[in-house]
Amino acid sequence: MPSITREHAAHLARLSRLALSDDELDHLAGQLDVIINAVARVSEVADADVPPTSHSVPLTNVFRADEIRPGLTPEEALAGAPAAEDQRFRVPRILDEE
Repeated sequence: MPSITREHAAHLARLSRLALSDDELDHLAGQLDVIINAVARVSEVADADVPPTSHSVPLTNVFRADEIRPGLTPEEALAGAPAAEDQRFRVPRILDEE
């Protein structure tokens, strides 16, 4: 199994633009080594006869079916508007024409 050295940790810290002390680099190298070993163990478990999946359990569509329903007419939609013009909502101007 590959071992993460202090130099590897220092290189990763430089790439990540992290300023780490010597003690932090030693601590980080140990933590990264544990993580790499855990990922390697998981990789050993996966077998060729297990099909790739995106979820651990089968999923079905939980959305309701689309139903066509009548919508509002322009007059009904604009009925509660404070101002309307040319079958559109009229709002105060916030930008100049420039």
